[in-house]
Amino acid sequence: MLVAKDFRKQAWNSLSGKWSTMAATTVIYSVILGVCSGLAFIVQGPLDLGYYLMTANVIREKDVELEQLFEGFKNCFLNALLLYILNGIFVFLWSLLFIIPGIIKSYSYSMSYYILADNPDMDANDARKQSMKLMHGNKWRLFCLDFSFIGWGLLCVLTFGILSFWVTPYQQTAHAAFYQSLIAEQYSTRPAEEPFNY
Repeated sequence: MLVAKDFRKQAWNSLSGKWSTMAATTVIYSVILGVCSGLAFIVQGPLDLGYYLMTANVIREKDVELEQLFEGFKNCFLNALLLYILNGIFVFLWSLLFIIPGIIKSYSYSMSYYILADNPDMDANDARKQSMKLMHGNKWRLFCLDFSFIGWGLLCVLTFGILSFWVTPYQQTAHAAFYQSLIAEQYSTRPAEEPFNY
């Protein structure tokens, strides 16, 4: 079974030649959310979908272009928006039982955008439920992967956030590698480089 360092290595190697595109994408993503702060709940879901799609393409060794960030506005805007709202509502409600249940649920839903990116016609709630199924027994593994980036997080603070434009795509691409690993483990007949249809 793969561990955190394996996903980081996959992400690092897959980003070779694509660092500048992903860093620029992260800058644009951040600027859009900053400018649309009052309407962030409308644009963040589709933007997240596009960003997750890009990191999945990185891992799958496909072409990555800036325009892909806006795929969520083209193909499944409503589903991406509803998924963002649903995830936010359920995480908030679970957080009312103290913070820990909310964090656990956020990990349960963490693969939902990858699932929706692979299945743009899927109902948002179904994508959330499929993520829960995929993450059953795997939440701690993803937490360990995130925790392994703590050193990078400290460096981001020391660089006043500038380094985050490279660390964010690195970490999210590691998440994409984790997603690929999960579906390869649970559906072993599926080629790892292909999108997965539920």
